Amino acid sequence: MSQTESQDGVIAFLSSPVAFGAGKDPVKIVETHISVVFLCQDRVLKLKRAVTFPYLDFSTPEKRKIACEAEVRINSRTAPTIYKGVVAVTREADGTLAVGGNGAPIDWLVDMNRFDEDTLFDRLAQDGGLERPMIEDLADSIAKFHQSAEIRKDAGGAKGTGLIIENNGQCFAGSAEGILDQGDTEKLARLSKQMLDANAGLLDKRRDDGRVRHCHGDLHLRNICLIDGRPTLFDGIEFNEEFANIDVLYDLAFLIMDLEHRGLSDLANIVFNRYLDITGEGSAVAGGLRVMALFLSMRAAIRSHVDLAQAKALSDSDKARARAKESGDYLKMALDFLKPSSPKLIAVGGLSGSGKSRMARVLAPHVARAPGARILRTDSIRKRLAGVPLTSRLGAEGYTPEMTERTYRAMMDEVVETLAAGGTAIADAVFAQPEERVSIAEIAANAGVPFVGLWLEAPPGVMAKRVTERQRNVSDADVGVLEKQLTYDLGPMEWQRIDSSGPKEETVKAGLAAVGA
Repeated sequence: MSQTESQDGVIAFLSSPVAFGAGKDPVKIVETHISVVFLCQDRVLKLKRAVTFPYLDFSTPEKRKIACEAEVRINSRTAPTIYKGVVAVTREADGTLAVGGNGAPIDWLVDMNRFDEDTLFDRLAQDGGLERPMIEDLADSIAKFHQSAEIRKDAGGAKGTGLIIENNGQCFAGSAEGILDQGDTEKLARLSKQMLDANAGLLDKRRDDGRVRHCHGDLHLRNICLIDGRPTLFDGIEFNEEFANIDVLYDLAFLIMDLEHRGLSDLANIVFNRYLDITGEGSAVAGGLRVMALFLSMRAAIRSHVDLAQAKALSDSDKARARAKESGDYLKMALDFLKPSSPKLIAVGGLSGSGKSRMARVLAPHVARAPGARILRTDSIRKRLAGVPLTSRLGAEGYTPEMTERTYRAMMDEVVETLAAGGTAIADAVFAQPEERVSIAEIAANAGVPFVGLWLEAPPGVMAKRVTERQRNVSDADVGVLEKQLTYDLGPMEWQRIDSSGPKEETVKAGLAAVGA
């Protein structure tokens, strides 16, 4: 890093309420290595530091202006109500400074509306305020953003992925001594290169198929907030296109890794499955499951060497030790993501309202390495095949025998792909027909993986009450559908039966025991 000019005068001016036209309201200041953010009343002003790094150049006011304009343009894609525009710091005729005055510009600022910082997702995570509906909405927002983002076939692929892995190795080399185990950093570099080589063709195909896009680039919990009750992505990378023109799953991987690091594996699995349900990234055509572990490992590796650099630079010994520990924790995560997995197939069946989907969701984080099992739910697949949002209701055309057959076939195909990619699959469907239960078990046998079949059941009145009262559910089943299901001849039931009519804790305990988790 090099500092190219002094901005002390500008920083001192912006640190005063006078810059905001405020009275005595204090200015809150947040500093990073590349910017200083000033918050006062309902306004936020962000100053780019006059610094240069190998990956950015903010050395002149003109370059900082271009970076400010890029930040507003890029982040207006996802947070248009936060980013207002670019404003100058001006030198007035009397020598004083002003924000957007009549004098000559001497520096430039990103001008933003202030939001409630208590809605930042990292704070919500710390306070236990992140819940499933909020996380599902977040996954929906990310999927929508990715699907509309600019396709970049000049980036990503095996080459782009390899450059990130190479850079990670260089950041660890020679700098980890006394903090990290050199053997672990070398092992990570070796395993990452092996997985890269094994998936080079797929990574290039994903690029050629339009799955490398102009993404957010820095998609962790601290860069997500609530605006009008909706998850909103902000502070995307503007200073280096190489960091943002990436595979959409590499973009998503930062969020999943961040949730895992915070011990929120259940929420990480929800993001993972919800995103794949919407986008179809888990299909054999997309091949996303085959590269997800590498992307997660790469994200953890970056966090590890960033914390490593901070640990070596901090003068406060307590803070340095804390950063060193974080660096080691992230390194362990990076290695764990690349460990060989032990795939298995779990099928969860039952009539509507039996609790099968809840059981699948609870089991998923516990039966496979992070980010957990891929849940293949017929209700979700049917909506994706119909081209409608997961929460939209389908009419009769969505439940014709032909559509139902297509849905089950797609589920089976994704189960096969998940197992072939080394993942664990949970098939979530009614499975009322004996032949359906036989077919799903045969997939496990053909793949040579263990199989567990669970059949959830409850009294009809309990199931009817659940169907009537549930909200935000992907399933369209109502009491009429349940009444029809109750007439089915289930045939011999060889799967393990679980009575789900009691307390949720007991049902979950029975399910975990049945799958050996």
